[in-house]
Amino acid sequence: MAKQQQEHVIDLDQSHFCCSVCLDLLKEPVTIPCGHTYCKVCIEGCWDQEEQRGKYSCPQCREEFSQRPVLRKNNMLAEVVEDLKKTSTQQAPPPAAVACAGPSDVSCDFCPETKPNKATMSCLNCLASYCPTHIEPHYSVPVLKKHQLVSATIPLQEKMCMKHNKLMEIYCQTDKMCICYLCIIDEHKGHSTVSAAAERAEEQKQLTVSQKKVQQREKERKKELNQLIQALKKYKSCSGTAVKTSDKIFDELITSIKKKRTLVKQLMQSQEKTAVTKAEKLQLQLEDEITKLRRRDSELEQLSHVDDNIHFIQTFQSLSTSCESPDLPSDPVVCPQHSFEAVTGCVSELRGHMEKLLNDTWPRISVTVSTVDVVMPPVPKTREEFLRYCCPLTLDVNSAYRYLSLSQENRRATSSSRDNYIGIHSDRFTSIKQVLCREGLSNRCYWEVIWSGCTCSVAVSYKDISRSSSDSEFGNNNKSWSLDCSQQGYSFRHNKGSKTVSGPRSSKIGVYLDYRAGTLSFYSISVTMTLLHKENTTFTQPLYPGLGVNDVSCWPSSGSYAELIKLW
Repeated sequence: MAKQQQEHVIDLDQSHFCCSVCLDLLKEPVTIPCGHTYCKVCIEGCWDQEEQRGKYSCPQCREEFSQRPVLRKNNMLAEVVEDLKKTSTQQAPPPAAVACAGPSDVSCDFCPETKPNKATMSCLNCLASYCPTHIEPHYSVPVLKKHQLVSATIPLQEKMCMKHNKLMEIYCQTDKMCICYLCIIDEHKGHSTVSAAAERAEEQKQLTVSQKKVQQREKERKKELNQLIQALKKYKSCSGTAVKTSDKIFDELITSIKKKRTLVKQLMQSQEKTAVTKAEKLQLQLEDEITKLRRRDSELEQLSHVDDNIHFIQTFQSLSTSCESPDLPSDPVVCPQHSFEAVTGCVSELRGHMEKLLNDTWPRISVTVSTVDVVMPPVPKTREEFLRYCCPLTLDVNSAYRYLSLSQENRRATSSSRDNYIGIHSDRFTSIKQVLCREGLSNRCYWEVIWSGCTCSVAVSYKDISRSSSDSEFGNNNKSWSLDCSQQGYSFRHNKGSKTVSGPRSSKIGVYLDYRAGTLSFYSISVTMTLLHKENTTFTQPLYPGLGVNDVSCWPSSGSYAELIKLW
């Protein structure tokens, strides 16, 4: 039974039985009222330094005692520590190959300086580093076996106090730095201090939490990477399909144009053949008639020299009856130049129409292609990042309700009791105190609105929103989205639906639109930015920012305003 208990002690971690003041195994352990245990000499030394204060504290938890506690030896713990001292021995590690120290390695302090070996262990008692050869005595000499060994990862000089040249074994929580024993009674006197081991244990917990966060972040990033890889594959596939489809469409257009070219060519050649055939037939007829006329002329010439009158009269009568020419086709031969100029004119006009169509369509194709992304840009997180997307906005006078007064370079809309009628316009709201901006947005944009009074509406709307019906109010139709701000809180409205929005009250509202991503976000702005509401949808038309001022329930029912802040 005793042997089993002894084996159990051997398995215990020695660090659990170390004094947090001297960092060595407890010597004559005493437990103070707060529950922490120290060497009797160590705790008495600490309390001797606090004698003048009249208060005594625990070096670990800092609990204070008005009277100096009476110290009694913890016999059970003393026996455990004594058994641990008797049975605990340092086991030498298997022999390791001795290597020369490199520029970034810790050198053995016992090797020749000209060619030192790489140190593998450092002794915190000897304050020296050893290579595998020179560390051997620490595994065999009884006195050295009790020394505390650590891996030689950094030079011991970096663990030494630069002022006192002592090993830093204490952590000052007040100044957040490692110190030695002498520092406690010097410039760090009265500070909150703990052993380096205790601080390590505490920060080890934080490390575990940080590591979990890093692992979670890594998991998220791996998921995002996988999504990106899949999106990239899909993007390439879609791009290849689009290129093939475009090539096919252009090939069909080219084929269609070639067919029309062939058809026009055939029409002109057919027309040419018909006209040439007709002309050649007429040519033969004319040539035949000319031959006959020449022969008749020759006969008449011969007859004119005949002396016999009777022969002359009889012959001339027979010749004169056959002098008449046969009827030729009455259709005139039209000059080909005029006919085919009209044809080439029509073809040229067709070319002009096609070029205009291509020139008009190309910008839309170019813009559409340029907006196809694999990865959307990151969403801004700070006001400085949002301000990168600020855009100049101006209220449209032609859309303003007649009892709204525009000022501040047409950026402020103020409720007015005076009729500001400036003429009839199809864009003017006729029943609601609201106004749209002149600029239509179809990209990433950010703007801010400051408001005062009873109720303000910060909205976006399509251009074709109704201007006169009862459904023309922002958020009361499917063409506008509105955040209503009042002294009581916020609400979001769209298509006659209303949703209460919680968040800090502020007279300044930020609006962020990511048109392509289909998101519309509203923020409460004070010292920080707080997201009030984010709407996800698909926009089909450019969006126009709008402002509404509703002070019907306020007294006086004028003076309330909403203003676009000049950020640009």
